[in-house]
Amino acid sequence: MNVTTGVVLAAGEGTRLRPLTRNRPKPMLPAGNRPIIEYVLDALLDAGLDEIVLVVGYRSARVQEHFGPTYRDVPLTYVHQDKQLGSGHALLQAREVVDGPFVAVNGDRVVDPEDVASVVEAFDGETAIAVREHPNASKYGAVRVSGDRLTELVEKPTSDDYRLINAGIYAFSPAIFDVLAGTEREDGTLFLPNAVASQLTDTDVTAVRTSGIWVDATYPWDLLAVARELLSKGWIDEPQRGPGVHVDPTARVHEDATLQGPVVVGADVEIAAGAVVGPDVALGRNATVEANATIEGSVVDADTRVGPGATLLDCVTGQHATIGPNALVPGGPSDVRVGQRVFPDQRLGAVVADRAELGGGAVCEPGTLVGANALVGAGAYARGRVPEDAEVVR
Repeated sequence: MNVTTGVVLAAGEGTRLRPLTRNRPKPMLPAGNRPIIEYVLDALLDAGLDEIVLVVGYRSARVQEHFGPTYRDVPLTYVHQDKQLGSGHALLQAREVVDGPFVAVNGDRVVDPEDVASVVEAFDGETAIAVREHPNASKYGAVRVSGDRLTELVEKPTSDDYRLINAGIYAFSPAIFDVLAGTEREDGTLFLPNAVASQLTDTDVTAVRTSGIWVDATYPWDLLAVARELLSKGWIDEPQRGPGVHVDPTARVHEDATLQGPVVVGADVEIAAGAVVGPDVALGRNATVEANATIEGSVVDADTRVGPGATLLDCVTGQHATIGPNALVPGGPSDVRVGQRVFPDQRLGAVVADRAELGGGAVCEPGTLVGANALVGAGAYARGRVPEDAEVVR
């Protein structure tokens, strides 16, 4: 059956990625040095789809201003989810603009275009869903299959008995909208997997085993893992200057700077003499790395300035962050508190959110989350969580 439309669910905030989502939705966070959602759109278009519907909500202007009316010359239709009431509710908002079979994907997860194409090919007019093996299935929606049929889907598994997960690539007929409308909500939230699970009693749901690239960012340290995966696979737009070294033609890299692959240097980046960048580093557009700075295993987002002699290890910055001279983020592993939960032994030096600043000689203990517009003053030591707009003094 011919499927030409893709629906991308891009309305959520991503609360577990705070403070990085203070000013933008999760799909706009960096996968390497591009927004995650760009990889999603590429996967749909490369799989042969030629109509895209974007469901936006939280900080929707950031998505719409970034893409405008088209992407790769394909028109984009925007629909809004005014209240974030779950993935099923988000998809339901597309009902009035979708009139045939379609593919639905999450906008915050990098997927392989071959996996999208496999789901489209297997679609027989009912419902098809991508599944894949995963060592930590309890973290995701888990599934069981019999042959090529889905037999069980559990959105929040409580055991480690599952080996397959819901990979979040679906092919639906428009009948799914009636199913969604009739699916019971949980505390006011409508989950798309629950609607699929409700079909299992009277509909054959095709399970498509997939194995292509699939990377998900749930917590801040996951952005480092996403970058490592994309760099290792060479899923980078910038041309190679050397083995594993990708540099945009507009970047200015001093002849006495050192780039250690895998690394990607985005457009209009400037790297000064004596700087050492890499391995496993993504530098976003218009970032500046000053003399003798060292960056390793880090994602440095757009318009961020890393001062002379600064050291960033296992660090994620937001946009327009400032790292002062000789500031130090020594790297993980570390215990990281997200909300009320502590995650032990995570590889995260620090998060320095949008427009936050580390002053000259400042130090962040591994696992520190520095909120948007916060200041860790010159020579100060930060640990744990530094709230938005706060100031840490020596």
